[in-house]
Amino acid sequence: MAGQDVSEEYLEGYARLLADASGTGRRLTREELDSRRVLGEQAAEAGLGLRSLVGAHMAATRAHWPTGNTASADDVLAAAAQALDAFAEGYERAQRHAVRQEEAARREFIDDLLYGRSDLGLLAQRAERYGLRLSYEHAVAVARGDVAYDEGDPVPREVERALIGRFGDRSILLTTKDGRLVCIAPGDQGDVLAYFAKQAFAATDGGRVAIGRPQPGAAGVVQSYEEALNTLDLADRLELDEPVLRAADLLVYPVLTRDRQAMADLVVSALGPLRQARGGAEPLLDTLTAYFDSGCVAAEAARRLSLSVRAFTYRLERIHKLTGADPSDPVHRYTLQTAVIGARLLDWPAKPF
Repeated sequence: MAGQDVSEEYLEGYARLLADASGTGRRLTREELDSRRVLGEQAAEAGLGLRSLVGAHMAATRAHWPTGNTASADDVLAAAAQALDAFAEGYERAQRHAVRQEEAARREFIDDLLYGRSDLGLLAQRAERYGLRLSYEHAVAVARGDVAYDEGDPVPREVERALIGRFGDRSILLTTKDGRLVCIAPGDQGDVLAYFAKQAFAATDGGRVAIGRPQPGAAGVVQSYEEALNTLDLADRLELDEPVLRAADLLVYPVLTRDRQAMADLVVSALGPLRQARGGAEPLLDTLTAYFDSGCVAAEAARRLSLSVRAFTYRLERIHKLTGADPSDPVHRYTLQTAVIGARLLDWPAKPF
């Protein structure tokens, strides 16, 4: 019989309630409904399935069907329906509470993991619950769209379904943090993060994805996550066009800005004279940026700036005259290009030193 494995404690008072209510045709009282809700909560907390619980109530209804002349079938079924509805309400309420607790625990774990908080031993134990073994290397990818995302939003769910459908259970953790999508995967499974980047780019309508380097241990997850965030920031400041960026490919930029004062001195020394130009330094700085980004091909750089080649060449000559450095000269080019990168990273000349 369906529900015969359900303990009688979750049906306590049901037969009496059924007889009393159906005998008069009355509705169940608030106290009677509350008692059903409490039992429903207890059954959910005990891990019993709602299907078996409904089956147990139906079996009890048949077994304790009132036999008096005053009880009609409609009255019996109405009382049973009210009791079962209240029971299911309590059951669902307990489940929602459990889900909220699980979400809170997951969010706390993710915050502790990505910010490097909590005892490392305890953090490793908690990580196993979510399929992560922090003794291994992990890499973190971060995707940013035009809007902020929460875990329950359609975009994260779409990306998660795609990952699970492709890789199944591969110790992958997909979540959101500060409105961005975050994917944590074993460091030797670069195909997972590459696929995540592809799916996130599509789901966010052309957002940008950055992938940190694989790093060992819990601290390595933090480091890889911060590398991915810094890569997104670098992409903005350098106005990079690539939708997917790897921190390993951009290591030169953090090196260049590690000594901020030295870089600022280089920018001022190499590019400071450009501020004397009509219109300020920015048009000529854009000229150098386009020139270096196009591989020092004047025709391509002119096209990017919607200039004629003659006008572009004039600008290069003006830069040479103001700074004393010739952009076409390999000896001068390295200093100018490094200074241009520094200017973009330090947001010069918009933010004077």
